[in-house]
Amino acid sequence: MQTRAIIVAAGVGKRMNSKKPKVLHEVCGIPMITRVINAVKAAGISELHVVTGSGHDEVTEILPADVNVAVQEKQEGTAHAVSQTSEELSEADGNTLIIFGDTPLISPETIKNLVADHEHSGLKATVLSAYADNPKNFGRVIRKENGTVKAILEQTEVTHEQEEIKEVSAGAAVFNNRELFKVLKKITNDNPEQEYYLSDAVGLLSSKGSRVGAFVTPDNDEIINVDNRILLARASELLRQRINEQHLEQGVTIIDPSNTYIDESVRIGMDTIIYPNTVIKGDTVIGENAIISANCEISNSVIGDNAEIKHSVVTDAEVGSSTTVGPYAQLRPGAKLGEAVKIGNFVEVKKSELKDGAKVSHLSYIGDAEIGERANIGCGAITVNYDGVNKFKTTVGADAFIGCNTNLVAPVTVGSRSITAAGSTITDDVPDDSLAIARNKQTTKEGYYKK
Repeated sequence: MQTRAIIVAAGVGKRMNSKKPKVLHEVCGIPMITRVINAVKAAGISELHVVTGSGHDEVTEILPADVNVAVQEKQEGTAHAVSQTSEELSEADGNTLIIFGDTPLISPETIKNLVADHEHSGLKATVLSAYADNPKNFGRVIRKENGTVKAILEQTEVTHEQEEIKEVSAGAAVFNNRELFKVLKKITNDNPEQEYYLSDAVGLLSSKGSRVGAFVTPDNDEIINVDNRILLARASELLRQRINEQHLEQGVTIIDPSNTYIDESVRIGMDTIIYPNTVIKGDTVIGENAIISANCEISNSVIGDNAEIKHSVVTDAEVGSSTTVGPYAQLRPGAKLGEAVKIGNFVEVKKSELKDGAKVSHLSYIGDAEIGERANIGCGAITVNYDGVNKFKTTVGADAFIGCNTNLVAPVTVGSRSITAAGSTITDDVPDDSLAIARNKQTTKEGYYKK
């Protein structure tokens, strides 16, 4: 039987205290709504409908092209949000999963099991539930004597006896589609908030004799509904723990998992060591036997086998095998380091290729440049790549030696095996096997201080 999904992503999220729509807040580098969509698709559901509201334009901008969008112009509750899809879906056969865009920890396996349980049971609806130590922030699942669900009640609705119930609704549910849209029409807004609540659909169906079930997930962390910054931090912490444990199981050493921040999209090879206070983001790939020391930030970069990054920032860059970077270096977008390259302390590289064995050991800026094999860039040497309007390329040949505090004023080429004298400002090309000296002859005036 076909199952489609409606993802409710229309809430304002006032408790987030943010100008950004709630579902766009990220958990470990990925917006919550994207995480929910990915989980639903991974569970085998291909027909998705997203109900947007607050921040419609921003939310739809990141939605996949194959997702259908409905708009809740006025936020009048979760049932009202789902009803915005009625024109398209009310006469459709099959089942409909309803899930919320601020539940980023629900796994594909749980969604798949929830749908399978519903299909096997033949019930009109099946809610996802869990047992919570502190159920006050959730709707209580009230069961009948036969084990089916009678209602979902909020904290203000439960009796003293019902307060002892630990089973709570996770928000997600699967409905027989036609029954869903019939019962949506019967839900009223007779409550203090004057909103139409989807949870009321369970009580209405049950009161009319329709059987409603509950599938209990053993992982109550999955039911976190992120509606404030505290829960956003908690969800990130839980997911980060999952991510780090996966890397640990795959042979990566993480010295202090609680203080290591790795996005889900990152790939790391075995025997690599990650030290504390490191942030690794985006589409980063790290090879085997690498060392990422403390306080590094690496984004969308490729780090080769046996490389070592020390206390540095690496962004949109490539680092070859057996290359060392840092301490306190910055690789900016377009930096491409070959094998066995050395980038030392307080060196910045931008949009430049350093070929195998090249060295830039101290206090240098290399921008818009090509540095040849085994070339040595001395302390304080820089490429002067920008004239205030345009940027120009510097080329340094293989085995060249650039003396300390040399200014290479681009566009300029220093040939292979050539040397520039310390303190030179090189404005003209230097042929292969040459020495370039571009500095004034020293003048010493003895006794000058006494005048």
